[in-house]
Amino acid sequence: MRVPAPVLRGVQQALEEELGGAVEIRSTTSVGGGCINPSARLETTAGEAFFLKWNPSAPVEMFAAEADGLEGLEEGARSTPLRIPKVLGWGGAGTEDEPGWLLLEFVPRGSAGRDYGRRLGEGLARLHGAGGNEEEYGWRRDNFIGSLPQGNGPLTGWPAFWRDRRLAPQLAMAREGGHFTGARGDVLDDLLDRLEDILEAPVAGGPALLHGDLWSGNYYPGPAGGPVLIDPAVYRGVGEVDLAMMELFGSFPSGFREAYREARALEEDYDLFLRDLYQLYYLLVHVNLFGGGYVGSSLSAARRVLQAT
Repeated sequence: MRVPAPVLRGVQQALEEELGGAVEIRSTTSVGGGCINPSARLETTAGEAFFLKWNPSAPVEMFAAEADGLEGLEEGARSTPLRIPKVLGWGGAGTEDEPGWLLLEFVPRGSAGRDYGRRLGEGLARLHGAGGNEEEYGWRRDNFIGSLPQGNGPLTGWPAFWRDRRLAPQLAMAREGGHFTGARGDVLDDLLDRLEDILEAPVAGGPALLHGDLWSGNYYPGPAGGPVLIDPAVYRGVGEVDLAMMELFGSFPSGFREAYREARALEEDYDLFLRDLYQLYYLLVHVNLFGGGYVGSSLSAARRVLQAT
């Protein structure tokens, strides 16, 4: 694995500042799993391994935003069974000469413990309850969902936030790419027009601290068998958004749902239409990232929401 020299220089400086002494990088080994950024495990003279990702063409803000999100999750997860990798540094200009990079502690994958699903459910419920006394939905900065910009400008109403900060920007982007044009896309406009009524029920518990991109590749069992969360798109929203993303391309681990509901109430309409409504955002993101293969499922999700409401 060849890591660009400017990245290695920045990483070595970050490690020396973090560890308080001279450190040399002995080897780099490719780590698979990411579809946007190359990544590697670094072995060092400090006797520790570290995780590095970089990108020569990513927006300069992307890794800073991810670092901010990980730090927000780490703070919210302190009293939970969840583990969040520690941020050790980031830098670069997002160019070929100075690729952007992010350095984290390396948390290896392990085997799921017998109570892995329950610990993940309990931990996520408690993370969602760590929104503090915030009354607004959003986050302290904009960030990214995959490689796409995700606006987090705070709003006091959840229906307006989900419409104006999530669905509408992705729909506009998709239409710029030639999708959902003509009458075929009317169902999405109808849904946006009705969203205030669809989400008229008050949200229980106030804004929840969300991971924001919790598909199965972004959580895994760590070395002790407990749940580890990575690659967030953090903001304050409603907890069912994270649950909907977990179910979009898979299912909950055994015991997850029961443990979540024991620790935090689940909205009554989650199974009726909220799952589809919240999955619609991620389906639109996939249209914009990967193309028309997700258009049909986006339209189907929108129709199911309208039929159920």
